[in-house]
Amino acid sequence: MSHFSTVKTELRDRTALIDALRDLGHSPCDGERPLRGYRGQTVVADLTIAASDDASAADIGFRWNAATASYELVTDLDLWRRPVPVERFLSQLTQRYALRSILAASAEEGFQVSEQRQAADGSIELVVTRWDG
Repeated sequence: MSHFSTVKTELRDRTALIDALRDLGHSPCDGERPLRGYRGQTVVADLTIAASDDASAADIGFRWNAATASYELVTDLDLWRRPVPVERFLSQLTQRYALRSILAASAEEGFQVSEQRQAADGSIELVVTRWDG
């Protein structure tokens, strides 16, 4: 029998999380919604990504955990039907989340991105500048 699993993360900023999910080609639904799992089981999450049209696939969700002040990934891992394994999905999401967080913090401090390059190994290099006048 399948069940929902919760994976702890260090994702704390809702806006950066939503933007990172969009960067990865997902369309997250903001607001509490039920996630679908095995045989119609559901659990409520704060952000959701609907499964494909594949009726055997589970939705992906993120639920706020006040105790850790972070979002947890919630899904039925036995029904994971994504093109990459869950570990790779989280790795990609964490990288995009970090990029979005850095861009927001840089802009808040008055910096502008003058260069952004993605290396062959997948790392991202940013060059930011600020004119003091």
